[in-house]
Order: sequence, then C-alpha cells, then structure tokens
Amino acid sequence: MTIRYAHVPSPVGPLLLAASDEGLHLIEFQNPRHPMAHCAQWEARECDVIRLAAHQLGEYFDGARHAFDLPLAPRGTPFQLSVWHTLDSIPYGATISYAQLAQRVGRPSAMRAVGAANGRNPLPIVLPCHRVIGSDGSLTGFGGGLPTKEYLLRMEGALPVAVDLFG
Repeated sequence: MTIRYAHVPSPVGPLLLAASDEGLHLIEFQNPRHPMAHCAQWEARECDVIRLAAHQLGEYFDGARHAFDLPLAPRGTPFQLSVWHTLDSIPYGATISYAQLAQRVGRPSAMRAVGAANGRNPLPIVLPCHRVIGSDGSLTGFGGGLPTKEYLLRMEGALPVAVDLFG
C-alpha cells in the first residue's frame, strides 16, 4: 500500500493529509514540537482522496460544509474504531461530554478509555473529536491545541461569540 501525503493550508495552520487508495488515513495539525517523522516512508504527492479531502476541508472552513463525504481508512483497535465511528454522529454545531460519548459507544463506565481513544483520533475535524467537551462544559485536550478546538467550535456556532461592549 502506497501512502501519499500533502500539506494543506487552513485557518488553523497547515494540515498534513495522508491517504492511499483505501481512503484518508490521517489529518495532522502541524506542530513544531511534534515533527511529522512518518512522512519519510510516504510519497510527497497528492492523490484523488487528498484532493477531495482538501476541497471539502476548504468548504468546511468557509462555512459551506457541515458534514464530510470522504472514503476514510483510519487504523486502530476495534474499540478505537467504534469511538471514532460514533464521533461522526455528533452534528455540526453540537457538543457532547465524554460521559455522553461513552454512553453512545455502549461503554458508560469507560469514560477514560473513550477519552484516550478520542485523543488518538487520526482524522480530527472530519471525525469531529473537537466536539467532545468536559461534563462541566470546559474545553479539554485536543491534538491541535485548545485554541484550535475553541476556534472550530466557535466557527460551528457551538460556543457563544464574545462581544466587546466597551470597545
């Protein structure tokens, strides 16, 4: 299996997209503290899946797309795959807690395991792990950083927009 990759610009910084003929394998936020070492084994060129993903991500950031229609090929354990599949059911503009996600996965007492699987989601934005928040409404860990999570949720209308009454 040949994996190809490309860097795609976005309002939250460059995104690394990796795909094969099977589908999209990875969306990774560029983070200088975490180099993208796995690229060494991949081909630095686009393919149809990457072009389609880049187009749909552009529509998402423009506010024109609320759901993705992409061939996905994430790699994980059966439990991780069930969590990631469940993420796809969280609607645009909505949030759920880790406890609610665990309930939806059918493992209500496994909140930590669900949180760990959520944190290992290889396809953020497309499988919207940013829509999972703390039970108290707090924004908790996100691979792209909390400012990115906040940006995505505000863009989707899931968080109130602050208004400067004195500015």
